[in-house]
Amino acid sequence: MPNIKSAKKRVRQDEKRRMHNKHLRSRMRTSVKGVLNAIAAGDREAALAAYQAAVPVIDSTADKGIIHKNKAARFKSRLNAHIRALQAPVAA
Repeated sequence: MPNIKSAKKRVRQDEKRRMHNKHLRSRMRTSVKGVLNAIAAGDREAALAAYQAAVPVIDSTADKGIIHKNKAARFKSRLNAHIRALQAPVAA
């Protein structure tokens, strides 16, 4: 436990920031799970709608520095690839 006044303040600030970052990370993961659940159900329209709602959340999380921008790009790319795979048009 810190004894110096400034160190006590830093502990309070760190905890407040940790909780805020945790909230943002959780919000992003929830939006990604929504897309994955729609993909698992095989519903392309729902997956596309969930993806379009998840993209701004993922980008916002990356802009705030909660996750790296390349990780955000990887999430979006993989989700989009899964959605495109749902369509799988049969060329005859």
